[in-house]
Amino acid sequence: MSVLSPGSASASDLGPVTLDRRDGPYGEIVLRRRGERLEIIANGCFLMDTSDGRSERLLIDAALAALPEERHRPAVLVGGLGVGFSLAHAAADPRWGRIVVVERERAVIDWHRDGPLRRISGAALADPRAVILHTDLVGYLRTTTDRYDALCLDIDNGPEWTVTEDNESLYSPDGLAACRARLNPGGVLAVWSANPSPAFAEALGNAGFSGVRAEEIQVARGVPDVVHLAVRTA
Repeated sequence: MSVLSPGSASASDLGPVTLDRRDGPYGEIVLRRRGERLEIIANGCFLMDTSDGRSERLLIDAALAALPEERHRPAVLVGGLGVGFSLAHAAADPRWGRIVVVERERAVIDWHRDGPLRRISGAALADPRAVILHTDLVGYLRTTTDRYDALCLDIDNGPEWTVTEDNESLYSPDGLAACRARLNPGGVLAVWSANPSPAFAEALGNAGFSGVRAEEIQVARGVPDVVHLAVRTA
């Protein structure tokens, strides 16, 4: 085992260490460690890491706050397991009822159940309210008959920066119609994005949602992260 000498580079300066790399139906998926952070990379595109989590928690909190106050034990669908911040935050709040996570990458699920990401999601995975479905979100929304009070979606870097081409249909009129159909009246759609998207906000209004707005999360550099919010009217 090597030991860093005084004045030498820190662990984070030495670059990322690959913990697992797999080839799946959607391409390559990689888990890396960079210092104290864990990172998920898909097809060479950085998706997320464990350095912060504020925007993932806002995704859950903003959806709950937008629901009618009288909604008891609302059911939430979390689209994308990621590093587990959204799931862990939802499970930590007793106000939520059923918590369903849809994740298409078996590797990501494994990293949470038996791997390094268990430290973030372990307690949530043991919560009887929580269920993980290993399936594609876009296909699930189009085929399931289940209904939810909130859809909290974080499967891309945003509506205009998708991880795979197949995901683009989620933000199309047909995809938004499928989201709306999966919501109970008064339910909330919350979509995470690395950039504000006026075009997506307009698309939400055109899809029959009301109360369309965006909440920003300031980041250290560049434009803020955004959670787009919209409500299904009765």
